[in-house]
Amino acid sequence: MKNPLRRIRKDGWQALGGIIVVGGVVASIMIWIVMPWYTRFNQGVTVPELTALSYNEAVSTLEQAGLRIGVAARRNQTNVPPNAIIDQNPKPFSIVKPNRRVYVTVNAQSRPKAVVPRVVDMSLRNATIQLENSGLSVGNLRYESNRFRNTVLDQSLIAGDTVNKGARVDLVISDGLGDTRVRVPELAGLRLPEAQQRLQAVGLRIAEIRFQPVSDDVTPNTVLEVIPDDVLLIEGESLTLIVAQQQGSLEQAEREQASVEGGSRDSLP
Repeated sequence: MKNPLRRIRKDGWQALGGIIVVGGVVASIMIWIVMPWYTRFNQGVTVPELTALSYNEAVSTLEQAGLRIGVAARRNQTNVPPNAIIDQNPKPFSIVKPNRRVYVTVNAQSRPKAVVPRVVDMSLRNATIQLENSGLSVGNLRYESNRFRNTVLDQSLIAGDTVNKGARVDLVISDGLGDTRVRVPELAGLRLPEAQQRLQAVGLRIAEIRFQPVSDDVTPNTVLEVIPDDVLLIEGESLTLIVAQQQGSLEQAEREQASVEGGSRDSLP
């Protein structure tokens, strides 16, 4: 007859061996699989800088860092390329857990459009207002010689073309002086209206009119002297006229002066 105690002892050893084997397997899993994953998870990941990258570049950059991307919003920003990242959350260089989603704001694919207005022959001030009202802005200014001071002579974008809003338009502006010298016409003895016409014809201006009392034998409102008395001047320059004024002719002189000044203003830009 077999000893029952010996059989119980044998079964116990077998059970203990099974427990040891199972424990070893579990320990191996913990050591070689679970613990490395847990350690990496708690180490954290540094969020990369995504701003100014394209959306596809941002996706690739996050995948390499063990992170994912999410789109928080799309906006129109004219100074950033279409489909580029303009903001992100969490911020760059933050420490986050692996596989976290980084939310980005993406510049819209299509930008708002604007029609380029014609600003040639406008003053610089009016051209600036016109461009800004159209959603554009003034770019570089280049000055050229022309007698119509601060007038737009040319623009870099063609009027009527459709461009992205926010585009810059370079302008060519008149500096108020011509690039050629002109001969000053003979003005002595001429009445103001005729003197004005002759000056306008050669591209010169009247800066000031000074009245000088004269005797009765001199025709009133006629030019006595021109300052400066140069023979040649640069186109667009201004002159001062000394004009005869007799006693009792002040009202007539003032009327003709007003006419001359009004015409001079009309001839200016």
